[in-house]
Amino acid sequence: MAEHSKAPIFCCAPRARHFFPILAIAMLVASPVIHAQDFKKQVIYQVVTDRFFDGDTTNDNPAESPGLFDSTHTQWQAYWGGDLAGVQQQLSYIKGMGATAIWISPPINNENLNAASSGISAPYHGYWNRDFMQIEEHFGDNSNSFSAFDSLVSAMHTDGMKLIVDEANNHSNPDNAGEIGSLYNNGTFMAAANNDPNGYFHHNPDISNFSDRYQLQYYTLEDLTDLNQENATIDSYLKGAAAQLQTHHVDAFRLDAVKDVTWGWQYSFANAVFNNAPSFLYGEWDQGSTSDPLYPDSYKFANNSGISLLDFPLNTAIRDVFASNNAFSEVDGTINTENANFTYPNDLVTFFDSQDESRFLTLNNNQNRLQEAMAFLLTGRGIPIIFYGDEQYLFNNTNGSDGNPGTDPYNRVWMSSFSTTTNAYKLITKLAALRQANDAVGYGTWKQRWINSDVYIFERQFFNDVVLVAINKNDSNTYSITSLNTALPAGTYTDYLGGLQGGNSLTVTAGSGGNNPAGNYTIGAHSVSVWQYQVNATAPEVGSIGPHVGQPGMTVTIAGDGFGTATGTVLFGSTAATIQSWSNSSVTFTVPNVTNGAYNVQLKTSGGVAANTIAFTVLTAKLIPVTFTVNNANPTNTGDYIFVTGSTVELGNWGTTFQAAIGPMLDPSYPNWFLNVSLPAGQNVQFKFIDIQANGNVVWENGSNHSYTVPTSGTGSVNVSWQY
Repeated sequence: MAEHSKAPIFCCAPRARHFFPILAIAMLVASPVIHAQDFKKQVIYQVVTDRFFDGDTTNDNPAESPGLFDSTHTQWQAYWGGDLAGVQQQLSYIKGMGATAIWISPPINNENLNAASSGISAPYHGYWNRDFMQIEEHFGDNSNSFSAFDSLVSAMHTDGMKLIVDEANNHSNPDNAGEIGSLYNNGTFMAAANNDPNGYFHHNPDISNFSDRYQLQYYTLEDLTDLNQENATIDSYLKGAAAQLQTHHVDAFRLDAVKDVTWGWQYSFANAVFNNAPSFLYGEWDQGSTSDPLYPDSYKFANNSGISLLDFPLNTAIRDVFASNNAFSEVDGTINTENANFTYPNDLVTFFDSQDESRFLTLNNNQNRLQEAMAFLLTGRGIPIIFYGDEQYLFNNTNGSDGNPGTDPYNRVWMSSFSTTTNAYKLITKLAALRQANDAVGYGTWKQRWINSDVYIFERQFFNDVVLVAINKNDSNTYSITSLNTALPAGTYTDYLGGLQGGNSLTVTAGSGGNNPAGNYTIGAHSVSVWQYQVNATAPEVGSIGPHVGQPGMTVTIAGDGFGTATGTVLFGSTAATIQSWSNSSVTFTVPNVTNGAYNVQLKTSGGVAANTIAFTVLTAKLIPVTFTVNNANPTNTGDYIFVTGSTVELGNWGTTFQAAIGPMLDPSYPNWFLNVSLPAGQNVQFKFIDIQANGNVVWENGSNHSYTVPTSGTGSVNVSWQY
């Protein structure tokens, strides 16, 4: 999050030709199959770059920003020397763990001055942006060049790995210390919090109500100078910064504080990224649970923008259940709710530790519990993140800036060990291989098979591929497991983990309807068992599409299994897409020229065999951010909101529900409402404003439709009055 300035893989009897031998898994780890826009099978390793490894001591105390480095590693707000060269020098360690992608701290040029009146307060974390067009000298070199960055990217791609860059589009740097929010464009000054003649920043107080949609998007996040994305120069600047990183072959972006950046603008940002090159985007929408007041806004955003989210509700549930000993019903309920709300739940990015919270072992210094949580994360729904050092059991319990043990900055420990023999490292290695080998983990459905407060048995299934996982988090009690059903075929299965976490074998007999009875058994204390079945597809099976929204001409990838090697077809209705590449597990194509709207995309093999369809939204054209203002709108009561709806998919196709219409609009100057919306470039759109009331009733404004022609570039605005 943004930083404020205060300081045998199976064994089933009998043997059958479709079970992978151990050698196949080893080969998959060495050379994972990684598709351009399909992240569902990836394992992400997150590093705080400055705290990971010092690979180049010449950048420790650079001339551009001297005096911010602490070689003793005792000043926790100082730079400690970790850099991009250090990440590169430890690639064999990370790859050996089975991680296929690395999320690094924001690498761009940060604040140069000490923000503290005593001691050191430096942007070692990378979130105090100064110049989005240059690399931070502490991470790269004294000339702010891309040399070290390019070297890391090249080495990772040679190893078949992906690089994820953290980008913070919300702000520059603190407005009350150091360089006072100063923003540069490749060395040229643009503005500062106290010198902003062109309106590049918002100048509002700090956010005080994190459930207020207007405050979140337009107020200041913890003293960080808030960028005005609706300003045409800032719009171009931020999109240009991402495009530059893409020219340096970045594979994906983690977007900081998406809840605090203008929501509508981010649709156009994602669209610009996808127009430039294949990518994957996920953002930080901080929320404690699925009961958060803005939870419906979060899944509306993820379902429609093309930006997936970090799974904060599941983060809370995992920490509550595994560290604080809550019942497994909390995890089960969270997953079921999210799976029902998110169109693409397997794209959610899952985690239980991060740079913004105390480490798991601070909450509960129990390595078994940590490993159980890891097993759950790596086999569960979503794309898992391993936070650096968890595999080495690193933590520090000093009270952080909020007064709680192990929080910021003490969760950003120095990476003091690179052992490959810890049980956690071994566990990650095994389960990362399983995610690559068995499509049920990356693409599969989720089903709870058995539950009590301490035991959770869940199943992932993708067509005939099945993974069944049993976890007992109780440190001393065993439980008798009876009446367990599974989609695993009849046979005897050994624990995929080989007993690493106290697992056991399982015997399954034939049943019906995907419910095959498993033999009764006793699940051991603090144990994890993983049983799996994998069979090569005999017909096409689609598990992923990415991105899932885009206009004609955009490059899109479908992934799965059984596509064959001969080129087939991809259909939007009856219109065939142009195929760019085709393999048995991945097809890349160009979105055809079809009418905007929702499509169930159909892949067919060269022999005409049809796969399952997968949802995709076709936009009308590339997206341009446009700010709508409606004056003197219909009077509203508590729980009523004004929305805009209109003639294209970008305007909800005249939808009249919370999820379909565009909004809620914002009313800091009630009864006038406004909202930033991304619209198709150069197109004439028809629209009206509606009042969706708390009871679901919809009040339309009177009169004819409003009409607006969207600019072909830059930003736009519409200002009209409600028609009575």
